[in-house]
Amino acid sequence: MGHTPHELHEDFPSAADKIHALKARDQHFAKLANAYHELNRAVHRMESGVEPVADQTLEELKKKRVELKDRIEQILSRA
Repeated sequence: MGHTPHELHEDFPSAADKIHALKARDQHFAKLANAYHELNRAVHRMESGVEPVADQTLEELKKKRVELKDRIEQILSRA
């Protein structure tokens, strides 16, 4: 299983400009995007073994990451 980071611009390549614009003008979106970025990096470090963690903790964080990504995707689809 690969441990590739799930960056927003990679997951939504056609929305890269929209992501940038929303981060600049919408505080709520910027907060969600920053939270996603921080959580995504933490999950990637844990998956890579840089920061060892219990499997259950990792799975909970991955679920939170998916929830954040879903919220971001909803905003992108309405923008």
